[in-house]
This record gives sequence, C-alpha cells and structure tokens, in this order.
Amino acid sequence: MTGNLAHLLVRHLDGPGRILYHQHTADGWRARDARAVAADAARWQAAFRREGLTAGDRVALAARNGVTWVAIDQAALGLGLVVVPLYVDDNAESIAWCIAHTGARLAIVEGARLAAALASLPRPPAPPVVVLRSGDEPPAGTPADTFVPREAPPFEVVNVADAALATICFTSGTSGRPKGVMLSHGNIRANVEQCRATGMARADDRFLSVLPMSHMFERTGGYYLPLAIGAEVAFARGITQLPEDLLSQQPTVMFAVPRILERFRARVDQVLSTAPVKRALYEACAERGYRVASGTASRADRLLVPLLRKLVAAPIVARFGGRLRLLVVGGARLDPPLAQMFIGLGVDVLQGYGMTEASPVVAVNREGDNVPETVGPPLDGVDVQLTGGGELLVRGHNVMRGYWQDEAATRAAIDDDGFLHTGDLAEIVGGRILITGRAKDILVLTSGEKLSPSEVESAILRDPAFEQVMLVGDGRPYPVLLAVSEVKDAKELLRRANARLAGLSRWAKVREVVRAGETWDVGNGLLTPTQKLKRPQLLERYRAAIDAVYRRGP
Repeated sequence: MTGNLAHLLVRHLDGPGRILYHQHTADGWRARDARAVAADAARWQAAFRREGLTAGDRVALAARNGVTWVAIDQAALGLGLVVVPLYVDDNAESIAWCIAHTGARLAIVEGARLAAALASLPRPPAPPVVVLRSGDEPPAGTPADTFVPREAPPFEVVNVADAALATICFTSGTSGRPKGVMLSHGNIRANVEQCRATGMARADDRFLSVLPMSHMFERTGGYYLPLAIGAEVAFARGITQLPEDLLSQQPTVMFAVPRILERFRARVDQVLSTAPVKRALYEACAERGYRVASGTASRADRLLVPLLRKLVAAPIVARFGGRLRLLVVGGARLDPPLAQMFIGLGVDVLQGYGMTEASPVVAVNREGDNVPETVGPPLDGVDVQLTGGGELLVRGHNVMRGYWQDEAATRAAIDDDGFLHTGDLAEIVGGRILITGRAKDILVLTSGEKLSPSEVESAILRDPAFEQVMLVGDGRPYPVLLAVSEVKDAKELLRRANARLAGLSRWAKVREVVRAGETWDVGNGLLTPTQKLKRPQLLERYRAAIDAVYRRGP
C-alpha cells in the first residue's frame, strides 16, 4: 500500500458496490457501499475547494462516529488536507483552543448545542463553523446541508509524499494543554500494514465501532484497517445502546477499552449476586476454560468445559451477538484476571499496547498465542528496547513526525537514534512486552517506598463495589484511596480495598477511603476524553478531604 490514505477507499470502487458500513437511522439500520461513501466524500471535496482550501490546510472535525465522519476524513485526505479530529464530548473551550492552535481554516462540528457553545465563547473560533445536524436546527454556524453541494465531480485523490501530514491528533492531556501529534500518511499506512500482517483481521469480519474515531486506537484499528481489507464496520450508537447494537449487528471484532469489559463484568456480578449455584458454575467455567485456552488444562477441565460453556457461558456470550471472535483491548491497562475471565468463557480477549505518537499500535497479543499479563510481542517492523531505568523505547515507520509547533517537546520525546520515549516502564519477557508502570506516575511515600498507582488501582477495581478509584500518597506517609462507589460505609470500602491488595507490598495497604460525591467524567473535567484520570484536577477537587485525613493521622 503506497501513497495517499484515501486510496484505501478508492481500491473498493471498481466492480460491484462493496458494503462497507452499517449505521442506525430513523428508519433502522442502513447499509452503505463504497461508491456511496465516495460520492459523499466528493461532495465535501467540492465544498472544500469552494472555500479555497489547499493541500496542507487544516480541517477540524468534532463529530460522532459514522459514515459522515468517514466521508469528511476521506474527502480531506484525498485533497491533501490535514484532519484535526476532536472529541465531540469535550468542552467548548478545549475544542476552540485546539482549532486555534492548529490554525484550522474550517471547523465541522456535530449538533446545535456544541455550535452554540462555540459561538458564545469570549473568543469564538475564527474559521467558519459548519454544523452537522443532530436532531435539531443549528442556531449558530452554517448547516452542512447548505454547505455541501448536491452534485460534485468524481472523488479525487492527489499524490502525496510519505511524509505529508495527514492528521494532527491531540493527546488526552491529563494535565495542562494537550499536545498535537503530527502523523503522516506514511506513519498511518505503516501501522495499518503492521496490524494487517498479524492476520487477525479478515475481509469477512464485521467490526463494531464503539470508541470515538478521534482516538487513534479506533481510527487505525477500527476504521483504516477494516477499510484496507474490505471488512464491514457497524457504528454503535453509544454505550447506552451497546447491548442492543451487539445483538442486532452481531460483530466478529470489536476494539474496546478495559472500562467496557469492567462494566460488563459488573452487570454479570449483579445478576449472579442472588444465585450462588449459578455463580459457582460461572466461576468454574471461567477458571477451567482459561486453563484449556492457555494449555494448562487437566483431563477433567477438557471434559467439563464444553458442558459448562453450554450451560453457563452461552447465555453470557450471546449478549455479544453470538459471533464475536476477537475483543482487542487497549488504551489503558487491562486487569489480567478480567481478561482471563472472558477467555475462559470463550471470548478471545487480546490486550495490546500503543500510544497516539506511534499511530498508535506498538504491540498486541495474537490468536492462539495470548498471554494476558503482557501486551504481546511488538508488531513486525517495530523495534523496541529498554533504557537502563526500564523505560520502553519504540522505533519504526509508524512513529510520529513530532508535536505541532512544539520542537522542545518533540526533542524530548524522540532521541537522536529515532526512538520514541514512551514514558512507560516495561520488561521484555520471552519477546513479549510487560508494562509495569509509568516512569513519572510513581508515588513516593515519605518513608522512601515507591508505589505504582495503576497497579494498586487495577487490583482494587476487581471488586465490583468500586466504580472508580485513585490512589493518593505522593510525599505522604501512607496511601489513601479516593473512590466512587454506591457503598456508603467507608470502613467497608477500606476492608474490601485492602482485601484486593493482599498480594502486593505491605506499604500498598490503604489507610483510609475518601468517598467522592460524584462520578468522574469528561463533563466535570475529571476524566480525559479517553477515560484517563486527570490526577491533578482530582487532587485539587478533593484536597480539603485528603488533607483532613492526613491531619487525623493513621
């Protein structure tokens, strides 16, 4: 595969119309073929030309996953424009800052509310704002149906160099302003081919697109990869309707973050909480099934697992639509017992690792060669090594050009040998990468002991009583836990938290639990759009309660 990323669509235009997408509309689910998508993209290209946009100009896009997102992206890429994807659920101030920072010449946003919020800012976006309908008339900006002509010349794809900029994709920004990662056509093409070479994705697959395509994990894995092989993609309507969409669309592959699996496990735990016999059978199925999958099964396991899966797992797995072949998980650390549970029930969960700066996939486990405690071996063509301090370094054609208008940050991230410094601590065991923590995400207690908060938090989140947690303790004498939970008794939460930490170092023991009075989400500024904790903001929000705990002493 060479040249412009938009060739991914062009290669499907010869011969009979190939169905590529399924999207829910007011009339139910609707299929769209490659020719229809190219026709939509051509109309957007006509609008871009009319606005005077030329190769290298930036187009900001804040919209939900769907055929329109794909058409706009393909239209822009085809003309050599640079797509700046933004999270539609992000706040208006952040979206406006990203638009201004990249010097976008056009902003396309979905929905009246976001358009109005942008227009009402003290410094609204300077470029024209085009509004995609979202159930009501937009009160600000230009409606897309008047901006885009009804007729247009054929879809055009210009020649571009490998190094030509394709997108500026912002990192989540857990503190301070996000950085704009510059990815070229060559970067993304390389990563698509590296993913394709694993053989995990097939032309007869149907992907369910759940994560936002402004996230490079979904954009590369759930959009460009299936487009490269001609697989179908169904766009999920949202987390609330996900159970219905799984049943109706019957996907074979889905990319997910651990949070989706955690929610599913919590629902199963809730259903089984009043059925002790079913719970015992369920746990036996998961445990024995995982031993079969990992090649450590006894004769009894091999005899019992088919029966247990039929009795216990089948109704649970059926909730995924009945055809799910692969669940590829990334974006955050996946708790190994959670992966083992799904694998034991018969759903192949493959944990991978990546970052936006690597387009984004670096490593992933493989079918039939899956060690859930690791993120698998690196992709072909991706070189990895460790520094003396254990930081993971990555080099390959998928590594970014740098950060937009931030040479200092680029120099700090990519060394003279072309290695990207990930900031993640790792070990390489038998050719597989084991992520052990963040280089800068370490709590140092006043005793000098060090803790990885992600390791402690993952262990505690295995208890369904905890919805969200954050460990506190840097520069303090002992750890304290912030927690979102429906359990109101802090002492009970403390007992349950420490029960999950029995296998960790003794200084990981939590001394007190501070219950949060609200769920942490993007709207209240406590999570990034990719569901990562904004630790500085959380510390500031609960500073008074935390300080009060330490004043009281252990």
